[in-house]
Amino acid sequence: MGLLSLAIWLPILAGVVLLALGRDSQAGTVRWVALLAAFASFLVTLPLIKGFDSTTAALQFQEKLSWIARFNVHYHLGVDGLSMWFVPLTAFITVIVVVAAWEVITDRVHQYMGAFLILSGLMVGVFSALDGLLFYVFFEATLIPMYLIIGVWGGPKRVYAAFKFFLYTLAGSLLMLVALIFLYYKSGGSFDILTWHKLPLAMNAQTLLFFAFFLAFAVKVPMWPVHTWLPDAHVEAPTGGSVVLAAIMLKLGCYGFLRFSLPITPDASHKWAGFMIALSLVAVVYIGFVALVQRDMKKLVAYSSIAHMGFVTFGFFIFNELGMSGGIVQMISHGFVSGAMFLCIGVLYDRVHSREIASYGGVANTMPKFAAFAVLFAMANCGLPGTAGFVGEWMVILGAVKYNFWLGAIAASTLIFGAAYTLWMVKRVYFGAIANDHVRALTDINAREFGMLAALAVAVLWMGLYPKPFTDVMHVSVSELLRHAAVSKLAN
Repeated sequence: MGLLSLAIWLPILAGVVLLALGRDSQAGTVRWVALLAAFASFLVTLPLIKGFDSTTAALQFQEKLSWIARFNVHYHLGVDGLSMWFVPLTAFITVIVVVAAWEVITDRVHQYMGAFLILSGLMVGVFSALDGLLFYVFFEATLIPMYLIIGVWGGPKRVYAAFKFFLYTLAGSLLMLVALIFLYYKSGGSFDILTWHKLPLAMNAQTLLFFAFFLAFAVKVPMWPVHTWLPDAHVEAPTGGSVVLAAIMLKLGCYGFLRFSLPITPDASHKWAGFMIALSLVAVVYIGFVALVQRDMKKLVAYSSIAHMGFVTFGFFIFNELGMSGGIVQMISHGFVSGAMFLCIGVLYDRVHSREIASYGGVANTMPKFAAFAVLFAMANCGLPGTAGFVGEWMVILGAVKYNFWLGAIAASTLIFGAAYTLWMVKRVYFGAIANDHVRALTDINAREFGMLAALAVAVLWMGLYPKPFTDVMHVSVSELLRHAAVSKLAN
């Protein structure tokens, strides 16, 4: 069993043990077991960073075993520069989520922790799978624990939000299954994704495959106009569910475009690039206006995530290295920043039990330490230079200007919209006079809350001030993907 298998199955097995043996009467023990399992899973991913060779685009840390021999299905894992950083990011966010739930979740603690550990392993499986059927199994299986997390521990409309989340994402994935089966027969009976990358496909086949993958991944991102499930899911989900949903699960769709759409259907991707760019820019501009009028903090950050993911897909489909690398950097930085934003909302909600902006005002007067963290993460969400939120956006804007000046100018407007809705929220929630007795009675964050926010603050500043380790890892793989996508399969 290699490092990737350990990163997948260690949290899954720990989660299954907690589900099977945990009891509400053992909540304290369950929390510690969950934390140890999450931290061990994170430690397992660190050798991937140290041992990764950034000078090659080849898949590394590969593991391959026969799984369903009759249909030539393999348990095939590996990572390259496109996927490597998402494995430790997933494990890191899981540790944060376990810590965040320490005192907040008091009902069915073993099931809550077990669901998050299982979800963590499944998401790592999505980023690691190199067999098409294995990818699909992991991709769809992530729906189950998140459905339960929203449906059991969510807000008053949790059942509606959970069903909407499940049905949207499941329906979008059905055509992807058809596409995978088509590629299986087209390749002579292989589910190997790397083999699919080399298939000479006619334009009509590429177009049909492109839109099959598009429906699956666009819903997951989510892209406009199939984004409506996300605000409902975020509002009703518990804090941990919102953190994982924004920080990791949205990236599964973006990653799908990199691993399937661009390398398997390069001609169709070029042909429909204008369509993808248009949808992405609508998300950046229109959703920015929608976020500006939100009264619920969670909804505001949820719409903010849609706009940021629109920036990612825009970077992918302008087909230059700055744009694509910037899109991947934006995925990673958004994992840190959006997760931190939702944690800050959770800290306030645990004390006041309201997500409405109007319920707050002058929080910095009673919670100065917390306000310092919250404002830092808000600045990162705006794309302030020196924070993680700036690097990816700046790279995409540079790539966009190189592609087309006017499209770059429209994309750059995200910095204005992001600052508008984020700072408007910060002003009303954190600054000014103390608004009411609820705010006056607030107590500042404790050591546990300080620790989890400090860890994310370090990540946000580290990536903002020294992004080189992130960009170096993806550079060669991005160049190879662009070279591959530029070579027309129709000419072969």
